[in-house]
Amino acid sequence: MSGVSGLAEIVLWVRDMNAALRFYRDLFGLEIISPPGLPNKFLRAGEGGAGVPEMIVLVPHPDQSFEFPHEKSKRVLHHLAFRVDGSAYDDLQRRFTSAGVEVRSGLHPVLKGVRTFYVDDPDNNEVEVISPDPGHADAPKTGYDPPSEDSRPGPSHGSVTLAAVAIRTQLEKTTVVSSTQPTTLLSVQ
Repeated sequence: MSGVSGLAEIVLWVRDMNAALRFYRDLFGLEIISPPGLPNKFLRAGEGGAGVPEMIVLVPHPDQSFEFPHEKSKRVLHHLAFRVDGSAYDDLQRRFTSAGVEVRSGLHPVLKGVRTFYVDDPDNNEVEVISPDPGHADAPKTGYDPPSEDSRPGPSHGSVTLAAVAIRTQLEKTTVVSSTQPTTLLSVQ
C-alpha cells in the first residue's frame, strides 16, 4: 500500500489567463481560492481532505509566443476529468453548448454506469466530465463496478470533483488513474 491518499492539484500552463478563468471558473463553476494579487490562479475543484482541497492551478506560460500543440499525440497532458453529480452533468453540457464550446460525447472504456462528455479548454487541454448514472441509456452496462456510495468512507462530495487524469509520458505510455473515493482527487491502492 502506498502512502498516497489523494491528488491535491493539477497545474496547467495557460497563454490567456482570462480565457482560462472563463472556462474553469465561469463554465465549470470552480472557486478561486488564491489571493487576488497572485499571478497563478488556484481553483478549488473539490473538498479534498485534511485541509488540502482538490485544485486546478492555472499558471501563465512565461513565453507568450509559445504555441501549445493542437495535436493530442504531441501534448504532455492527455486529458483530465471532473466527476460531477447527475444534475450538474446536464447543466454543464448545456452551459458549454450555450457558450459555443464543442461538446463531444463518449463512452468510458472502463467504468460501468457512467456518462461522459469532453470539451477542450482555451489551451486545447481536453477535459472530460464523468457522471455516475447507471440507469441512463448512454451509460455502459459492463465494466468496473465500484463499491456503492454507502460503503465508501468519508463525507459526501461536492458537485464537481477532479476524478481522473491521463498523462502521456515522454516514453509514449499512457497512464490513467481514477478516483474511487468521493473525497479524494486520486486514490491509489
